[in-house]
Amino acid sequence: MTWSTAADAVRRSEATLTVRHADGSPCADTEVLVEQVRHDFPFGNIGFDFVGLANEERGELRENVFGGADPEAAERLEDLWLDLFNTATLPFYWAGFEPVEGQPDTARLRAAAAWFRDRGVSVKGHPLVWHTLAPDWLREYSDEDVEKIVRGRIQREVTSFAGLVDTWDAINEVVIMPVFANETRQNAITRLCRRIGRIPTIRLAFEEARAATPATTLILNDFNLSTAYECLIEGVLEAGVQVDAIGLQSHMHQGYWGEERTLEVLERFARYGLPLHWTETTLVSGDLMPPEIVDLNDHQVDEWPSTPEGEERQADDVVRHYRTLLSHPAVEAVTYWGITDRGAWLGAPAGLVRADGTPKPAYDALRGLVKGEWWLAPTRLRTDGEGRVSVSGWSGDYTVSVGDGSGGFRLRPDAPPQEVTVA
Repeated sequence: MTWSTAADAVRRSEATLTVRHADGSPCADTEVLVEQVRHDFPFGNIGFDFVGLANEERGELRENVFGGADPEAAERLEDLWLDLFNTATLPFYWAGFEPVEGQPDTARLRAAAAWFRDRGVSVKGHPLVWHTLAPDWLREYSDEDVEKIVRGRIQREVTSFAGLVDTWDAINEVVIMPVFANETRQNAITRLCRRIGRIPTIRLAFEEARAATPATTLILNDFNLSTAYECLIEGVLEAGVQVDAIGLQSHMHQGYWGEERTLEVLERFARYGLPLHWTETTLVSGDLMPPEIVDLNDHQVDEWPSTPEGEERQADDVVRHYRTLLSHPAVEAVTYWGITDRGAWLGAPAGLVRADGTPKPAYDALRGLVKGEWWLAPTRLRTDGEGRVSVSGWSGDYTVSVGDGSGGFRLRPDAPPQEVTVA
């Protein structure tokens, strides 16, 4: 099986529809128009750029600890984002979300979440617990008080965003958490994790979030894809912590991993029987970061431009990477980390759109998969004498039309025969 068909073979479903008129009679021997309107598979991207736009802010860009476009630039990106992605990750980095104790940015982030939901986009929050961007004011508290405050923070955010945010990175990058060292800025989360241990810290995050909203999807997320993460996952599961999905990061600033390495990572983490979420993916369209860099944050350059050669490479790499991920049945979601180079993490040209708002070849290439090869465009089919017709496509939402009437149906794996009334 070729890479062009492997993902399709894993994701494609078939369904038999019986199409009926409004009076219940079958649309027998009739031409019908079937069209896909939404993927079930979460094709995600960060939504950081649209927080200001959703809040109708103009002028000066409010500080975002991880960057983002200004509202005017975001307005020009809106159609590009919505035409390709159906899941948005919003920033809940504690240092930026609550820089002053007791003054969280709840209303502003709720407006952003609602903005996406109103446009048919699912919303994920990132992250509830993370050491790197813990607020400075938290350091002044004792270890015992830090734990209480962290628990309260989790309960507050999950409860406040119930119905808007249905998936959370419950805790981020725990492998390094208790040994994380920053010469200029210590943090209270590392102190807490060092005192109580990695697994109790993970239990704290998951159990508080689960108690706040039981139906939410909770992810254990990390960039460290070594055996250390595998050991941690095994310990967490043996301890009885209910993890809904395993998060895997792939910021490929030093170049595309290739199919072999990517599949090796997928196989190692799929053995736990949990869905895999590829939570943070980037591929650059400029010079690659030197291979000797261990911590990507250590690569600081004055300028990191996108180049024509880099853009062609990025487009090819994006297609190869998505084909590989979607060919594996354990992969349940993929999030690309940035629509635009404007305000991108580390200043890297990792966006799918240039800083001036024009799409790169990688955008068109990924759209060619998501809305082309893996999408059912308007297709004319004919029903049999009893109004039945077979439809094949990726899981998602579809419409079927006859004349001026139309009805909707959902395509799912192993779905029973469905009836659709067109009116």
